Amino acid sequence: MKTFLGLLICSVTAFSPLQAQPDPKPKPAPLSLWYNQPAKEWMTQALPIGNGHVGAMFFGGTDEERIQFSEGSLWAGGKGANAEYNFGLKKEAYKYLPQVRELLAAGKMKEAHALANKELTGVIHEKKGNTPSSDFGAQQTVGDLFIKLPAKGAVQNYRRELNISDALGKVSYDAGGSHFERTYFGNYPSKAMVYKFTSSTPETYSIRFETPHAKDYEQFVKNQYTFGGHLKDNHQEFETVYRIDTDGKTAFSNGVLTVTGAKSIVLIHTVATDYVMKFPDYKGNDFKKANAATMAKLTGKNYAALLAEQQKDYHGLFDRVALTLGNATAPALPTDQRQKAYSAGQPDTRLEELYFQYGRYLMISSTRPGTMPMSLQGKWNDSTNPPWANDYHTNINIQMLYWPAEATNLSECHLPLMDFTQSIVEPGRLAAKEFFNAKGWIVNTMLNAYGYTSPGWDFPWGFFPGGAAWLCQHLWEHYAFTNDKVFLKNTAYPVMKEASEFWMDYLSNDGKGHLVSSPSYSPEHGGISTGATMDHEMAWDVLNNTAEAAALLGIDADFAQKARATRDKILPLQIGRWKQLQEWREDVDDSTSHHRHVSHLYALHPGKQISIGQTPTEAEAARVSLNARGDDGTGWSLAWKVNFWARLQDGNRAHKLFKSVLRPVADQGTNMADGGGSYANLLCAHPPFQLDGNMGSTAGVAEMLLQSQTGVIELLPALPDAWATGSVKGLKARGNVTVDEVWENGKLKSVTLLTPNAQKRVLKYGNKTINAELAAGKAKTWNAGDFK
Repeated sequence: MKTFLGLLICSVTAFSPLQAQPDPKPKPAPLSLWYNQPAKEWMTQALPIGNGHVGAMFFGGTDEERIQFSEGSLWAGGKGANAEYNFGLKKEAYKYLPQVRELLAAGKMKEAHALANKELTGVIHEKKGNTPSSDFGAQQTVGDLFIKLPAKGAVQNYRRELNISDALGKVSYDAGGSHFERTYFGNYPSKAMVYKFTSSTPETYSIRFETPHAKDYEQFVKNQYTFGGHLKDNHQEFETVYRIDTDGKTAFSNGVLTVTGAKSIVLIHTVATDYVMKFPDYKGNDFKKANAATMAKLTGKNYAALLAEQQKDYHGLFDRVALTLGNATAPALPTDQRQKAYSAGQPDTRLEELYFQYGRYLMISSTRPGTMPMSLQGKWNDSTNPPWANDYHTNINIQMLYWPAEATNLSECHLPLMDFTQSIVEPGRLAAKEFFNAKGWIVNTMLNAYGYTSPGWDFPWGFFPGGAAWLCQHLWEHYAFTNDKVFLKNTAYPVMKEASEFWMDYLSNDGKGHLVSSPSYSPEHGGISTGATMDHEMAWDVLNNTAEAAALLGIDADFAQKARATRDKILPLQIGRWKQLQEWREDVDDSTSHHRHVSHLYALHPGKQISIGQTPTEAEAARVSLNARGDDGTGWSLAWKVNFWARLQDGNRAHKLFKSVLRPVADQGTNMADGGGSYANLLCAHPPFQLDGNMGSTAGVAEMLLQSQTGVIELLPALPDAWATGSVKGLKARGNVTVDEVWENGKLKSVTLLTPNAQKRVLKYGNKTINAELAAGKAKTWNAGDFK
C-alpha cells in the first residue's frame, strides 16, 4: 500500500510537538485499568493491546491464558468469495434518477422511496450457509493462542492490569508456593506482539493455536512456530508466526508446543496476509516473505531490547498530552468497582482522566502509518461474523474513530485513514458514474476492504453518498492542524477536488434559486427527502475547504471560484416550526423523536458552518434540536453529544453526557436506542462493542478544553463545574499550535503556546481576547490578567 512514511520523515516538524524543558516533578502513578479476577468474556472483560497492525485481547486465566488476536487486513468477501462481485455497482442505475426526482417534485414520497430503494441500491450476492453470508464480507479474527499452565491450587494476590501510561498488559498472582507474572505489549517499530510469562519455580507450559479458518501448513522449527491458512469463503491467505525464547526445553507434537522446566517463556509474535490496499484485486502481498523479513529483523532482539524499543516509541506519542483534573487521588478499587461507584454518583476525576487517555492509548495501539485504518472495533475482533461486519461505516463511525487524532496530538495516527481514503477514490468514481452519472467519487454507509463504495442494500440506512465529503474533512483537518502544504498539495487536494466535483454535478436546482441534494436521506433516520440537511452541510464543507485549499496552494483559481459559487447556492440552513434546525428541507421534524442520529448538526460538529459567535441564530436552533433528542442514546451517539454540547459551550451538559458514556453496561446484544455506556474493560458499548464511543469521548474532552475551528484559539470554552481545578498539556490547535492550560476555581490561570512556525493568532477566553504574536520554536505564556 502507499504510505506516508517518506512524507512523515520529510515534514516531521509539521506535526511533532516542540517540547519545553522536562518537568522536574516526580513521575505520577501510571494510569491503569486493573481487576482482581481473570476475564471470562471477550467483549466486556478482556483487555486490549496492539501494535497498529495486530490487536490482541488477553484474559489472564490462571490455569490457561487466552490471547485472542486479529490483523486489520484479514477480510472475508470480495472477488474471491464470488466471481460476480463487482463492488456493488449496478450498471446505469442513474437512468432512474430523473424519475425519482420527478416523483419527489410531485410530492409522491412513498413512490419515490420505493423506486430509489429498488433501483439505486448496490448489488450484494448472498451465499446461503456461508459465514459471513454475503460477498460484502466482514473483517475476521485470526484466532487464539492458548497457554496452559499446571493447576497449582488456590490463587492469591491476583491482579490483571492494563497500564496505559506504558502500554503494558500485566498479570500477577501466587499459587502453590510459586509467584507468577506476565507482561504483554505491542511493538510497532518491530511489527511484533510480545508475551512474557515468568514464575519463581520451573513450570510446564503447553501452547496451541486455534483458528476458525482452514489450515494449509503448520510447523515448529528452531524455536519458531509457523501456521499458514486461508479464509474459506474467498481463500485469502495468511500466516502467523511466533518465536519462543525460554530457559526450558521444547517439544512439538500435533499442533501443541510443550515447554518443560521453564521459569521464563517469551513469545515474539507477528501476522501477515496476502492483502494489498489496491483496487481492483486487493491481493498480492507476499505474506510469507513479509513475515520472514519481520522475524529476521527480530533476530538478536531479546525481550529487554523489544521492551526498550516499544517504550521509546510509545512514550514519544502518549506523553505529548497530560491531563490533570483536581487534586483527588484515585480510589484503591478495581476498575469495574470504580466504574460502578462513579455511575452511582461518587466523583472520580481520576477515572475521567483515565478514560480520556484510554482513547489515546487505543488509537496508538490500533492505527499507525502503514497499517489498515481502524474499523468499527478498532483492531479487536474475535469473530468471523462480527457486528455490522466490523466494517468502515462512513456515516459517522470511521470518522469518529479518528476525531481525537489531531486535537490530542497524534497526527501520525491519522495517516492510515488518509491512505485508505486515497485507495477508495477509484471505485468511488465508478459508483458516482453508475448510480448518479456524476463526476468525482463517492462512498456510502457500508464500506469494506474491497472497494464497496456503492449505496447499501437497503434504504434509508444504506444511502449516504456524502461519505466521501466527510472523509475529505479529515484530509483538510490534517492539514489545518499541521500546516503541512506538501500533504495538502500532493495528497489532500486532488481527493477533495474530486469529491467536490460530485456535489457540483449531483446538486439540483429546486426551482427557487437554491441547490439541493435530491434524493437524499438523513442517515438512518426518516424517509426520502428533496434535501437532507446533512447532505447540504457536507457539500458546503467540502466545497468550502477545497476552495480554501486551492487559494492556499495558488492553483485552480477557476475551479475554486466555481466551488465557491456552488457552495453559496446551496439551500441555507432552515429553522422550523418549533424553532429547531430542520433535519430535512421539508419541515417535518418530530419534536418527540429521540433517534440516535443527530446528523443535521454536522455543521456544528465536526463542521464549522455553525458557531455561537458567528451564527448565533443557527446555534440556538441546533440547541433546540439537541434538547429535543434528549441525553440518551447508543455509545457513539452519547459521545457525539459530548462534542455538540462542547461546541455550544455548555460544559456541564457536555460533562453529563461524558458521564453517561462511562455508565456500566453488561448487555452484549444490539440496542439501537438507549443502551450506550461502557463495559467493565471500559470499551464503549453501542451495545455491542464499538470503539467509536471511546474515541468520540476523548475528542469531546479535548473540545471542552480547547477549540480552534473558527480560526480563533478558544481557551476552556466548555469547562464544567466538576473540573474546577486542573491542567492540560500538549493539546493541539489548528495552525500547529501546542497549547498548555492551567486553571483554578473554574477560572483560567495561565496558557502557554508553542509553534514551529511564527504566526499571529487571536486567543479568546470568555469574552476577552489577546492578539498573540508567536515566534517559531519559542514557548510563550499569558496569565489570566493579560486578557482584556
